[in-house]
Amino acid sequence: MAQLRQDYEKFVKLNTEIIVAGPEKAEAFRDYWEKENLPFIGLPDPEHKVLKLYGQEIKIFKLGRMPAQVMIDKSGKVRFVHYGHSMSDIPANEELINLLTP
Repeated sequence: MAQLRQDYEKFVKLNTEIIVAGPEKAEAFRDYWEKENLPFIGLPDPEHKVLKLYGQEIKIFKLGRMPAQVMIDKSGKVRFVHYGHSMSDIPANEELINLLTP
């Protein structure tokens, strides 16, 4: 999430909303968001509804959810999906921004 924060203004200029779903319950999620002062939307997903909807994997031996980035356009169509194989397998912001640039 720190990576997304670094280029948040670039995403905003591209009329892009960042929503991060996480497995924590609402109170823990809110506390983390406030502590880290994250500028984008945090969506608690303790029942894994979003996870299941977009096919994000859970690997018990790798600390839970694997990273996943999903780009959804305003009509609700999925335009890009990346499922990470480890916690460090995350596309660079530049790659995501290039996908958003007309």
